[in-house]
Amino acid sequence: MMCHPRLPLIAALDSERPAVRVWDVGGQRLREVWRAGAESDVYGDEHGWAKFQRIPVVAWHPDQPWLVVKNEDGVLLWTPSGLSELDGLPPGASYHNLAFSPDGSTLWAAPGDEINSWEYSSHAIDVASGAVHAGRHWDTGVAVHPAGGLVATLSSDQGATHMLFARPSQVMRVLNRALILDADGYRTPVFSSDGRYFAIRGSAYEHTLEVFEFPTLRRVLGTVLGEPYPSDEVSDEWWEQHEAWSAHNIAFGTRPGVLWIGTPAGTLIELDVGTQEAVGHDLLAGAGITALSATATGELIVAGGAGELVLVAGFPAAEPAAGSTVAEFLADASDIPDGGNLDEHLILTDGTRTWQPGDLDTASAAADTDPTWLRLKVAINTLGE
Repeated sequence: MMCHPRLPLIAALDSERPAVRVWDVGGQRLREVWRAGAESDVYGDEHGWAKFQRIPVVAWHPDQPWLVVKNEDGVLLWTPSGLSELDGLPPGASYHNLAFSPDGSTLWAAPGDEINSWEYSSHAIDVASGAVHAGRHWDTGVAVHPAGGLVATLSSDQGATHMLFARPSQVMRVLNRALILDADGYRTPVFSSDGRYFAIRGSAYEHTLEVFEFPTLRRVLGTVLGEPYPSDEVSDEWWEQHEAWSAHNIAFGTRPGVLWIGTPAGTLIELDVGTQEAVGHDLLAGAGITALSATATGELIVAGGAGELVLVAGFPAAEPAAGSTVAEFLADASDIPDGGNLDEHLILTDGTRTWQPGDLDTASAAADTDPTWLRLKVAINTLGE
């Protein structure tokens, strides 16, 4: 589910087929106002890339009630007045992810089939004129810091994923401070309402949950939901419990430092990130929580395995996020020059350790407990020694 950043609107994807539904949450009541793809063929046994290509992508305009939808019919624009084709896209454009810039003037699109994604490029499309500009590679959503002035996205690779931070402009101006995550398959980062934490769900192998402090990027929580990836053969039992967990089951509400987590048992876990104390709330008995999101006014929207949506209200209004956290981050970072190689500029951290540019090129030792990406890097560096 994706809540509009300012308006009482929710967009949700069907888990069984490439369908999109939109609800209005006005007056703390859920009212469906649009749906598309309800007659589409179900995913069935499709998995991996074949299924990924069929899953719709949606992006809300930051101010207007406009939803861009990429589905099997192309890239479309829904407004309360109806559905239309989105003007200004390059001929034959086919994008795997979309996001509006925080000011709504630009639609960021990545990566398109008509451009070579291995060249680490994306499109920034001017909404008014349709002019297309090339930007750096990104592939997994765009999270806007609640104080403004900073966005975060992922640039994934099977070996390791970078969480990149950028100043929003016509294109994202990538900064030289970045997070490095093991493997790939992560979801869009989620900032807390006060901007002092962000959480990431992944990866392709495990249902990891990591929470980081901002602006320090210090990791304050790292765990696996469900059973860890087995060291030997993957059993049917492990795969069944793995599939029971949703990858879209976290949300920060308006209470500072509280992360909500949905479980396959229908329990909603209230986690205090600072104290790491958790309280369980039985919400959907007998139906697993398949998606979780928070509205602009702080209500939690919970989707259940039986297709129901539950609105959890009664939370205090969010305090404005402290702009000083973004200012502190920007003061300690610099723009990577256009065309500059990321590896030559990025200061990387995993939330515990930090590597300056070039450090990893000479890394020669790694422990068995180190992440896979680091062990692989060391093995390559020491090959032939």
